[in-house]
Amino acid sequence: MNLDGILHKEELSKEEIIFLLNLSDKKDQQKLFERAGEIRSLNCSDEVCLHGILEFSNFCEQNCSYCNFRKENSRLQRYRMMPEEIIETAHIISNQRICSIVLHSCGDHLFDADLIAYLIYQIKQNADVTITLSLGERSFDEYRTWKIAGADRYLLKYATANAKLFSFHHERQNLQERLSHLRFLKSIGYETCSGSIIGLPMQTIEDIADDILMCKELDLDSAIFEPSLPSSYIQNQNIKSDNIDLMLKTIAVARIVLKKVHIPVTMPIEILDENRSLKALNVGANIVMSNLTPGLYKEQSQSYTDRICINDALLNYKESLQLQIESIGRKISNSSIASM
Repeated sequence: MNLDGILHKEELSKEEIIFLLNLSDKKDQQKLFERAGEIRSLNCSDEVCLHGILEFSNFCEQNCSYCNFRKENSRLQRYRMMPEEIIETAHIISNQRICSIVLHSCGDHLFDADLIAYLIYQIKQNADVTITLSLGERSFDEYRTWKIAGADRYLLKYATANAKLFSFHHERQNLQERLSHLRFLKSIGYETCSGSIIGLPMQTIEDIADDILMCKELDLDSAIFEPSLPSSYIQNQNIKSDNIDLMLKTIAVARIVLKKVHIPVTMPIEILDENRSLKALNVGANIVMSNLTPGLYKEQSQSYTDRICINDALLNYKESLQLQIESIGRKISNSSIASM
């Protein structure tokens, strides 16, 4: 296949996506990255939006094999933040001009429809922010209630577009059900964010190509790709030396395929490489998502290590990140989503 020709095609086939994901020559990879950067600039401007993740509970009723928060992880110290503490923390984040907050819990149903609606309403009453919910699969009625309360987006990763692989890693869930939730969320007005985990055991490059195409099929507002990382509890995952290259190629190819769709950089990507978010921003990403859970819960809230938390000098963190972003010719957006 001709690399230059593929990079300038309007639509890519699955075979062409696989070809790009398999690029091993550093010069060829650089061409891919540069083209992805051009497409990002044309479609999403040079602004970078900051999203703050608030993990208000690490209780979970699911047992996903790749997640440190899984129900069977008896080594993890569990916690739940109090409602007023969640609201106060959201306001602290908003006061730092971080204009989008992700309310995240793994699958804690003690935070029921009414309580989540209360949190959404109270946060929006006193803070000019958009709210993304990341609460796992919930009932369609709950989704409706939270939309009425003021929720803007819903983040629900499908993890993998391979149905057999999905079933292997999820005990009581199936891929088609997950996709039906995403389609329903979009139908009632949520901006939808979903995507896959890169590096799952038994995953192939063909699977990753299907993941990118699934994002296009779902007509997502944001497509997220996170690396699979090991933890003290999860024994079947290993960080490979080329994981960061695969992550960067996945983000770059996703940008070329998805054009205007927002692509966040997540904390696990930063952990894989000392240059943190910068490489991913250079190859197509336009949002930085950082964990801003209060330091009191730092050890329990971490899916992985090295996360910035809110009383670890949030202001200094934002200023440092701004300098890094400006060093590559980008700027932080003051809106809740980077401008199109």
